[in-house]
Amino acid sequence: MTDLTEITVIGGDKTGLIANVTTLLFERGINVEDLDQAVRDGIFRMTLHADTSEMVCTEETLRDALHDLGDDLGVDVQVRFPSDRDTQQIAVLATKESHCLEALFEAWANGDLDADISVVIGNRDHLRPLAERYDVPFYNVGDEKGSPDEDELLDLLDEYDADLVVLARYMRILSPNVVFRYEDRIINIHPSLLPAFPGAAAYRQAKEEGVRIAGVTAHYVTTDLDQGPIITQRAFDVPDDASLEEIKSLGQPLEADALLEAVQLHLDDAVSVHRGRTSLRPGADDADYQLGMTDEATAANPDRPIDGLADALQEDVGVADGGTVDDGASTDEEEQRETEAADSDTPESNEDEAEAAPNPSDD
Repeated sequence: MTDLTEITVIGGDKTGLIANVTTLLFERGINVEDLDQAVRDGIFRMTLHADTSEMVCTEETLRDALHDLGDDLGVDVQVRFPSDRDTQQIAVLATKESHCLEALFEAWANGDLDADISVVIGNRDHLRPLAERYDVPFYNVGDEKGSPDEDELLDLLDEYDADLVVLARYMRILSPNVVFRYEDRIINIHPSLLPAFPGAAAYRQAKEEGVRIAGVTAHYVTTDLDQGPIITQRAFDVPDDASLEEIKSLGQPLEADALLEAVQLHLDDAVSVHRGRTSLRPGADDADYQLGMTDEATAANPDRPIDGLADALQEDVGVADGGTVDDGASTDEEEQRETEAADSDTPESNEDEAEAAPNPSDD
């Protein structure tokens, strides 16, 4: 399969943008294989993938022509040729919590990431010492309240040629101006089994709802909060008397694990996105990936749903003594009994939660 060149156009919505870009490509013998466009909050985004293997110009000439066209139209044009992605560059965004960032650093140091972590960008200064320990540049783009300067953020992502942006417990929402530039290239870790408990204070939501099983989700970031395509999930049991801090302590190691595996899947080009859902690409099934439950958890689940229990019992009785199971009351009588039964049934605030109530990765 031919590797495709990715071209992204971001800017104000105006007539003729798509036609201008596709015409330029056609004139240079370039075939557009896929094109997707959207407008959000007045910002236009187009991402297209094109076969440049038989184009009648050089990569440098095409890049310059697209940049010149972008200048003429007042939009930003990004071009990523297959040759640009020999060694992928990761930019990590983080706030205060270190466990996810440290897991990424350890995997990188051990050679388990097929990429380089080129920069860490924070909206607080808390994780600067950790980045410096691994000799990775750290930049704080936040003001005194932690609100990030997104223009500075975008400049840094461009300066360090970020192929993938990883939100390692980054406690701020990214605007469409950022998300559109890195579509399907921003991975976030959220402390719940999405789509349950989106938004802020997910662990607290889980505790207040009294769930028996909680978990974490690594997903691609979209302009809809915590609704991006899910890549990996991990789950854990919640003890009856577990405090909020105990629930967090159970979830945080899984956050690091799920995020790391999602990053590895992306770097290995093992996962594809189609209509808001992810799937393993052909050939990736044989790899050692755990997208959901462990093998042990899968084995512990029944082969038949609970709704099939009566049939299962009937089979067991028939095998044992040739007997049968009394079907009991009629369907109408059963529904009546269910209706009657239904009628008869009658910690201190975390600073991160305060500073980032609507955050996609808040706990």
